[in-house]
Formats: sequence, C-alpha cells, structure tokens
Amino acid sequence: MDASYFIGVGREALWVLALATLPVLVPALLAGLLLGMVQAATSINEATLSFVPKLAVVGISLVIFGSMIMGLLSDFTISIFDRIPDLVK
Repeated sequence: MDASYFIGVGREALWVLALATLPVLVPALLAGLLLGMVQAATSINEATLSFVPKLAVVGISLVIFGSMIMGLLSDFTISIFDRIPDLVK
C-alpha cells in the first residue's frame, strides 16, 4: 500500500461527509439568513425567534433526507470494510 491509496480513501471520506451534511446544512443556512433579514428589518432581537424555526427546518430536512444520508453512510462503511483484505496483503 502506498500513500496514494490512503489519500484516496481520505478524499472519498471527505466527499461522503460533504454529501451527508449538505442536505441539512444548506436549508438551515438559508433559514438563518432569511430569519436574520426579517429580524434586521423589524428590529426584533429575540433568540427563540431564530432558533425554533431553524430547529424545525433541520428536523424536516432530516425527515426528508435521512434515509438518503443513512444509505450513503452505510454504503461507504461497507466499502471501507470491503477494503480491509487489501490492507493485510
């Protein structure tokens, strides 16, 4: 095994991490941006006004994309375990 093998595994792990987090982080970011603009326009500085809707958006995103994220992570885990015999040769 050379270093390029492990760099490839690390690159794939980072790609899977990005694909697993984007469906949750992007809607939360957009909700926070929208709520921040509303709070700035109305001068309402209430912490729960920004927290509760973002929490709801994250929950809805997990309900919608949760199975896809779990499938992606399980496929990656299976591929990592399938690579173990290559490491002991």
